[in-house]
Amino acid sequence: MFLKIYPQNPNPKAVQQVADCLRDGGIVIFPTDTIYGIGCDIYKPKAVEKIISIMGNKKKKDTLSFICHDLSQLSDFTTPIENYIFKAMKRALPGPYTFILNANNHVPKIIHGAKKTVGIRVPDNNVIRAIVEELGHPVFSTSVKDDDEIIEYTTDPELIYEKYGHLVDMVVDGGYGDNTPSTVVDCTSGNIEIVREGKGDCDIFDY
Repeated sequence: MFLKIYPQNPNPKAVQQVADCLRDGGIVIFPTDTIYGIGCDIYKPKAVEKIISIMGNKKKKDTLSFICHDLSQLSDFTTPIENYIFKAMKRALPGPYTFILNANNHVPKIIHGAKKTVGIRVPDNNVIRAIVEELGHPVFSTSVKDDDEIIEYTTDPELIYEKYGHLVDMVVDGGYGDNTPSTVVDCTSGNIEIVREGKGDCDIFDY
């Protein structure tokens, strides 16, 4: 299914339709504030496995991420974090950042992996945040990459649908995406370390 949702004012019925698809174990491609993501309900391990298979098994070795509506549920999924790290996250989010944190036992094993870490995203995008809010808990997410060596990320949702429509249950068209990934910030050691400079401004962590 190809479903248009306008980011300025996401249609509640359409948002509920996507959330219901995720609850049923469906796989959805959706817009973020950076590139398009492919995701599922974090509590549907078969769907997580399918996404890892679609995007390449090497993803299983990476720190996997999920998208939250805001930071209110952070303590549900991570070990206690230092106050200055939490303040840095509040400054940066919603925004184009992925924060790698130590996961607690509430994070499904398939997501936290052997390292017991998890990437946390709160994108500055009304569509996916409305979907996550309606679902009631985070969505597992990874990037939709292109096979093109020059254009790493596909930005046109119609082209994404052409390529992945037969592999997923729904593609949400929220307009053209970006082709720059998020900035990745590793906080697992108790310090703030930039491990990938992406769309986000790294200067906000200098204080």
